[in-house]
Amino acid sequence: MKHTFYKVIKPDSSDKFPSHGETAKIFLAGSIEMGSATDWQVKIENELKELPVTIYNPRRESWDSSWEQRESNDQFRKQVNWEMDKLEQSDIIFFNFVGDTKSPISLLELGLHANENIIVCCPDEFWRKGNVEIVCSRFGIPLFDNLDLAIASLKSKIHKFTYII
Repeated sequence: MKHTFYKVIKPDSSDKFPSHGETAKIFLAGSIEMGSATDWQVKIENELKELPVTIYNPRRESWDSSWEQRESNDQFRKQVNWEMDKLEQSDIIFFNFVGDTKSPISLLELGLHANENIIVCCPDEFWRKGNVEIVCSRFGIPLFDNLDLAIASLKSKIHKFTYII
């Protein structure tokens, strides 16, 4: 049974209602690279569906790879601004770097938000694992090489967060 306050919001979602104040707001950052990265976000959504959370998932159902990635492209600009807004509004940012991806935008986001409440999952085969390790070490960010362990840490953070609200 879904928790009353569980919600998933995507950039192209028809549900544009604001999140409930009673929930922890989680942004799912990390590898998407349409066609390359598995849809790991759905695993986290399923793992958290019994908890009072609002999940911001940037993986859009209607992504069009022909969009020119320039600020002048209205759809692309809206996507990037949605992501930046939701990153800033989140209580917890969960990063997952998939081993066979490059994920340059996710690396940029990790650097931009390193001082915030973050959990990172990065397997040894990720091409910039060393950079991710150093950022996590320097800023005291929990780092896991296993998605299930990272999700367990996320659940623990959510439980601690919900007692504070």
